[in-house]
Amino acid sequence: MSDKLALAMEYHNRGFNCAQAVALPYCEEMGLDAAIVKRATEGFGAGMGGRTQTCGALSGAVFVAGMLNADAANPTSKMDTYKVCAKMSEDFVTHCGSGVCAEIKGLTGGKMLCSCNECIAYGVKLVEQMLFDAE
Repeated sequence: MSDKLALAMEYHNRGFNCAQAVALPYCEEMGLDAAIVKRATEGFGAGMGGRTQTCGALSGAVFVAGMLNADAANPTSKMDTYKVCAKMSEDFVTHCGSGVCAEIKGLTGGKMLCSCNECIAYGVKLVEQMLFDAE
């Protein structure tokens, strides 16, 4: 298990939401204090404020992608960031069966597709693969 994945699981086990669990291990790389990342990602939990929409683990990965890929001085950097985030989303849906929290958790009448821990692990894997070229 990678250090980032172990840290993500530790955060989740301590009660942080899925978005926070994926994003917080990358504070140093993003140049952000953990308290800022915690606050910035808190609303993404449980599918956007508990509404079971977009999975928090995917939202956390997208947050990290934006922080690491965007160029604050260049408004056109968003196109590169969109490509990375679209690929993250596509791969996440392929792996987890959906990008929607309610569907992933089986709350829409179907079976559970992935556990939160599996979604978090895949979110970390996407960050590693797409932003750090790690396998």
